[in-house]
Amino acid sequence: MSARGSGDRVVEAVGLTKVFSDFWMRARAVAVDSIDFHIDRHEIFGLLGPNGSGKSTTIKMILGLLRATRGRLQVLGHEPDDVRVKGRIGYLPEESYLYRFLNPLETLDYYGKLFGLDRATRKRRCGELLEMVGLHQVAHRPVGEFSKGMARRLGLAQALINDPEFLILDEPTSGLDPIGTRQVKDLLIELGRRGKTILLSSHLLADVEDVCHRMVVLYGGKIRAEGTGDALLSDTGRTVIETSRLRPDTVERVRRTIAESEGAEVESVHAPRQRLEDLFMKIVEQARAEQASTSGALHGGRVAEFLAAEPEGRSLVQSLAESKAEPVRAAPVAPAPAAPARPDLADLVNPQSTPPPAAAPRTAKPEAPKGPVDRGLLDRLVDGEGGGA
Repeated sequence: MSARGSGDRVVEAVGLTKVFSDFWMRARAVAVDSIDFHIDRHEIFGLLGPNGSGKSTTIKMILGLLRATRGRLQVLGHEPDDVRVKGRIGYLPEESYLYRFLNPLETLDYYGKLFGLDRATRKRRCGELLEMVGLHQVAHRPVGEFSKGMARRLGLAQALINDPEFLILDEPTSGLDPIGTRQVKDLLIELGRRGKTILLSSHLLADVEDVCHRMVVLYGGKIRAEGTGDALLSDTGRTVIETSRLRPDTVERVRRTIAESEGAEVESVHAPRQRLEDLFMKIVEQARAEQASTSGALHGGRVAEFLAAEPEGRSLVQSLAESKAEPVRAAPVAPAPAAPARPDLADLVNPQSTPPPAAAPRTAKPEAPKGPVDRGLLDRLVDGEGGGA
């Protein structure tokens, strides 16, 4: 158990239970059976177990997608369904659910809008994330054309768009090639070093072993083992001695010494074997050095800048003030030619009134009569009687 206080815990579960019932509310399956665990701030926590052990159900309860049947569960100091914690969580589900007709830039921009990020921030983060996951060269291709591994990379970028305080990853390396798997593991280690809290659920035990600080192993909805990787994986019944290459006669003398001193036999003597992942990465790096071309995802760049810094905690007013764009200056538009002024009724009645200025006609306009106006003619014009005059 951790020595940290409960105030440093991102997730705390006590007696957590989830029972699925049928239509008549009869217990059909106990997916999670009274488990106790916690996730401390700034640690990478592993959730292990075979299919049907309760891993995905536990994650859904943490996300507030399922309500616990019994027990107590708190996430970031609040109930799991409290909307105040939603913007502080990033989630990568087991399957990548993406809009196939959007490209990666449009996809990340869409999720950035859901988190209320301003346009400048969205643009900057989209570019940094696509560079980080190795998809910047296919930023304008529709997601429907992506392989499963490329869609998985985009899903990881989507989970990081809001710079989450708590990152939940369900099978993050599913569908990835060894290059992507190594990149994801390196990224998780780097994010953990920079203070992120990460919950990792995976069937690939080697991935969890490489990156997690602590882990629990579920089976049948119950916790069967819990602790750090060193505590769970150390084999106290054996001793390993590693040296440089020894001559056969030296090995034989070591055998005799161990037999005389300990009464034990050397079970095997063999040359160390490198991991297949290390060999694969060595071959890929050599191909890159030869500048071999590829149309798939690239290895990716460094961690995005906004993920490298601690949250700034700026106020909403400051964010809006900083994101305010420069006003767009419209090009000057030539004024439209003025329409000819129509005479007012008072001008016809009173010949001394000054007529409004009018545009110059193509032909000379006859001057207005100097004498008094015939009011009878005016009345006929107004009433429509003089149309034929």
